[in-house]
Amino acid sequence: MISTAYAMGQTGAAGAPAGGGLTAFIPLILMFVIFYFLLIRPQQKRAKEHQNMVNNLKKGDRIITSGGIHGTITSLGDTTLSLEIAESIKIKINRSNVAALNQKSSTPQKTKDKEKTKELDKPQE
Repeated sequence: MISTAYAMGQTGAAGAPAGGGLTAFIPLILMFVIFYFLLIRPQQKRAKEHQNMVNNLKKGDRIITSGGIHGTITSLGDTTLSLEIAESIKIKINRSNVAALNQKSSTPQKTKDKEKTKELDKPQE
């Protein structure tokens, strides 16, 4: 009868399980650390960069809004900014809706079109 009791498993002096309580939480702690470095930390870094970009906007910057509208900043407020999206067409948006700075084209489209027209008008030899 005593050998049957030993076959069921040994417990510590206080009757605690043999594995200990901390070893059960090690996989959970490890998963949290992995999620922190793969998901949480990069998202915080991206949000900080976006906030710095929004705070450093100035008049004349070409931007893209979160809705996909391209335009040039004409005036800035504390929480809003005015955006010229076409000749004499201005809209007012929240600063938080700015998605990115558009640094690709600093030359207006009209100038590029005029240069192409001049090249086509030249007589070919």
